[in-house]
Amino acid sequence: MYSLILNGRRSLELHKWHNLRVSVQNAFSFPSSFSSYAASSARDGPKGQVFTFCYLVDSLGLTATLAESISKKASFRDKGNPDSVLSLFRSYGFTDSQISSMVTNYPRLLMLDAEKCLGPKLQVLKSMEGGSSSDQLIETISKVPKLLGMKGDKTISRYYDVVKETIKSGKSSKFEKLCHSLPHGLQQNKIRNASVLRELGVPQRLLNPLLVSDHKLVCGDGKFKETLKKVIDMGFDPTSAQFVQALGAVQWLSDKEIEEKVNVYRKLGFYTRDVWEMFLKYPICLRISEDNITQTFKVLNKCGLKEEEILSVFKKFPECIGYSRQKICNSLKTFFGLGFDINQFSMIVKRFPQCLSISPERVKKRTRFLVKKKNKIMLRKMKWSLRGVVLFPQVLGVSMEKRIVPRCNLLKELMLKGLLGDRESILPDKESVLVCTDDEFLNRFVRNHDDKELVAELMAIFTSDSSAS
Repeated sequence: MYSLILNGRRSLELHKWHNLRVSVQNAFSFPSSFSSYAASSARDGPKGQVFTFCYLVDSLGLTATLAESISKKASFRDKGNPDSVLSLFRSYGFTDSQISSMVTNYPRLLMLDAEKCLGPKLQVLKSMEGGSSSDQLIETISKVPKLLGMKGDKTISRYYDVVKETIKSGKSSKFEKLCHSLPHGLQQNKIRNASVLRELGVPQRLLNPLLVSDHKLVCGDGKFKETLKKVIDMGFDPTSAQFVQALGAVQWLSDKEIEEKVNVYRKLGFYTRDVWEMFLKYPICLRISEDNITQTFKVLNKCGLKEEEILSVFKKFPECIGYSRQKICNSLKTFFGLGFDINQFSMIVKRFPQCLSISPERVKKRTRFLVKKKNKIMLRKMKWSLRGVVLFPQVLGVSMEKRIVPRCNLLKELMLKGLLGDRESILPDKESVLVCTDDEFLNRFVRNHDDKELVAELMAIFTSDSSAS
């Protein structure tokens, strides 16, 4: 069974993984219709979010962006229990860096009762290690903190063993021997299959959710080899999230179900090749229900997009196929509230479908920063219009801290020095400067200067703000 790994790895090396070119005819034994192509912010939110945001920044040193994201998933109004949680982990030897990583991966960790929930569970797990060194306990919990959110000592113990053995097997040079020596059974299958995936290069962060579930993908035995071979032959990169998604899709869907789903897309106007290309980008697209697919299509049509434009949006960003009517309507409402009309919204979606996945807070924060009249960073000549956002909607998806703010600060400095005309003159292509690559931006506004001291000064402005988050 595990000779598959060697064959798969040789195949991946030949294709250099990231430059895989799949033979469409031989890639995957899908049904006939498919096989021929088969080769701002928390600070403006509720009080609980505001408090949580400040706590995460002050107590754990998390970045503003990360703290904002976590505070939306789990929030609290006082520091009593969170302080107790931090003290508990530190008493077991967890470093602040490990604790920060755990909270990032499992935001609800700070909401678990330190005395009644976390303390007893950590004691049980430490007793399983013989009560000696906490190194193994720390390593295992750091990898999968969600273990501590499970109920029942037996359940926690069982999953803890699975995660621990998988971590150990990843360190062993005798990996294949270990796999062969394990008896068959639910837990043994999980350890074996997860270890195979890791040996192929699947990152631990993608394995962790599988280890703490009874997911058919890692718990099964007979079909695992067949599924894995198909996905490798299709050319998915094992280091990508799409690889695991494809494994799940192939594992769960029968040939008949795939055939039916392809036909659903074809009825909407897609060619089979289009469906294949969407599957490569987002394997989950074949698991989305027919009702959900057609509903999303109709909602976008009501938002002003023509049928051929919707097909283009789906092909560019297949993740949006599964979006609910409410999610799309909320996005539309957000843009309306900022002053955009229906035609501008449809144009933004056509040019940058990913805008549908961006939170309302993020859209508002970026748009208001770019177009509002009072802004200490942006001089008048740098201001955008709503039309500018329509023409360059990609700006909604870039980081404020890592791109927009540092670039605007640098441009402002050049203007104040008179190197980009006077304050009243129009900055050429002002929208494009925020969506171009770093190299393009630096070549145009920094590296083109002969004065080395000026270049160093500008780079200091650019890099100091770029590292802020």
